[in-house]
Amino acid sequence: MGQNLQSTRSGARLRPVDLARAHGLSTQAVRNYEEAGILPAAARTPHGYRTYTPLHAAALRAFLALVPAHGHRTATAIMCAVNRGESDEAFRLIDESHAQLLDDRRTLQAVERALRDLDPAAAPTPSPRPAPVTAPAPLPADGPGGAFIGSLAQALGIRPATLRTWERAGLVRPRRDPLTGYRVYDEADVRDARLTRQLRRGGYLLEQIAPLIAQVREAGGLEPLEGALCGWRARLSGRGRAMLAGAAELDAYHRQLASS
Repeated sequence: MGQNLQSTRSGARLRPVDLARAHGLSTQAVRNYEEAGILPAAARTPHGYRTYTPLHAAALRAFLALVPAHGHRTATAIMCAVNRGESDEAFRLIDESHAQLLDDRRTLQAVERALRDLDPAAAPTPSPRPAPVTAPAPLPADGPGGAFIGSLAQALGIRPATLRTWERAGLVRPRRDPLTGYRVYDEADVRDARLTRQLRRGGYLLEQIAPLIAQVREAGGLEPLEGALCGWRARLSGRGRAMLAGAAELDAYHRQLASS
């Protein structure tokens, strides 16, 4: 592979198999990328065989670096825009990906803050010097099974109607007392209500909160969610690094294309 990679950076004409082997791909994949507009159109020999150049190799390197940063569809759209000479459109697509990554980071930070407010030991801290937190005051229990809607709403500083709205959205799932028909919020319901309140205070919509509550339930509580949050943060960091690598390869290709 070293010789193949070296040849793609030289001025030699390249066969599809040369370009494919240098990047661990099949020749069909290379042809597919050309047909999709990811690579510039290849020249043809008198017998109809494709021939590629170092410019095609640079385009392929750029695309393969963009995929882990932006996803296959967006990476394809970026390369097609560049090859059409529509650089501003390519930059817009890149900006949108960066904005999405920033939004994802803010969501993660909001969840971490909310979990720290619920239980300082439940969530990893994003910085070595986190802001001091205090444990929430215990909520009143109306009976051995949990709290009723009025006392829970009062303790959370919200209206009972708000809790009913959250219930319709699936964010809390109180059971009904068989004798009175009253809603009874157990420990898990109180946890979900507290987390919902914190995220709502952070400006998140109910439909945005629902999948986060589902993650807490699937993890079995707040503490087991720590691993999921660490993995989430690692994926965001990986995307950020991939965006740097993709930008470097795309810039190199863009410069080469402009001078060709």
